[in-house]
Amino acid sequence: MWLKWLAIVIVVLVVAFIGFRAFLAVVYDPRVIEELQNDPGGERAGIVMLLTFPDGRVIPVNYLREDNLVFAGADGRWWRALRAGNVPVTVLIRGETLSGRARVVLDDPEYKHDVFQRLRPNAPEWLPDWLNAQLVIITLDR
Repeated sequence: MWLKWLAIVIVVLVVAFIGFRAFLAVVYDPRVIEELQNDPGGERAGIVMLLTFPDGRVIPVNYLREDNLVFAGADGRWWRALRAGNVPVTVLIRGETLSGRARVVLDDPEYKHDVFQRLRPNAPEWLPDWLNAQLVIITLDR
């Protein structure tokens, strides 16, 4: 009997997760993209940029810019497209389109933690590193 309820709970969670992802892709992300393009001086534009991949896919991502480096927190699976490193990308930050090379930091947890303290200062300290986002670094072209 408990196996049946466990299966029902798992199915409900999977459907909810898929529904949430669909909502983000179909409703939320397009609204954020439009807002960032139309209001580059807005409040959201100070913490969210548009990241364009070589295949043309565009996603809104939280960011932190320090000189010619842009840091992003990758909560979804999109960071996997950057694993090879040195991947050409463009970003739209406050109305300015910039190009650069992106990579994911997978082997330096201390550096990742240091950057995330500035990128996401309100993230809970108790959150284990494996549950936190991946750190993406974009080195802007000069």
